[in-house]
Amino acid sequence: MLELIIMIILASNSPRRKELLILFGLPFRACPAEIDESPLPREAPRAYVLRLAEAKARAIAAQVPIDCVVIAADTTVADGQDILGKPADDQEAVEMLTRLRGHLHQVYTAVAILRVSDGTMLLDACATDVPMRDYREDEIAAYVASGDPLDKAGAYAIQHAGFHPVEHLTGCYANVVGLPLCHLTRLLRRLNVKPQADIPVACQAALQYKCLYFNEIV
Repeated sequence: MLELIIMIILASNSPRRKELLILFGLPFRACPAEIDESPLPREAPRAYVLRLAEAKARAIAAQVPIDCVVIAADTTVADGQDILGKPADDQEAVEMLTRLRGHLHQVYTAVAILRVSDGTMLLDACATDVPMRDYREDEIAAYVASGDPLDKAGAYAIQHAGFHPVEHLTGCYANVVGLPLCHLTRLLRRLNVKPQADIPVACQAALQYKCLYFNEIV
């Protein structure tokens, strides 16, 4: 099988996912998927992100040429089994950040890859334990006023330099940003698609984070 793919389609318009996918050195274009992201009753966080990632990939596959490969991802923040999506307004953002303050929660991201030509679908998921620092109420207020939390699951971005919500992370940082690159690399290799870069090296350099787990994945 040839390694060359005419085009990869990223089923997302997330600037963070686009920046991370650029590290692969492969041509792609973004085509965001519009799906219902409501959790099902009693749906577990891992099952939720896997279902949504697959749904996004299938939705976009129906719109693109047959020689494309679709990459879709979905990320959620979970406090126990409770799924914390994007806050509806400033008040909900404050409530989420207050809830997460000072204790450990999880971030789940699922990745789906769909080869349009034959319908091959591959799925993987990553979970990262995220220890939030004990930030002050005035820090919450200032961060919410910036508008940044409103399009983020759990109402925060781990990479936000001004708020800096997380300390001493040891798991996959890219997963918390929204695209676990080693998991994506592993899936792409199963379709004979190889990155044009050393992804663990590129990821750590781009995110300025020393990863201890990439050898276990790739």
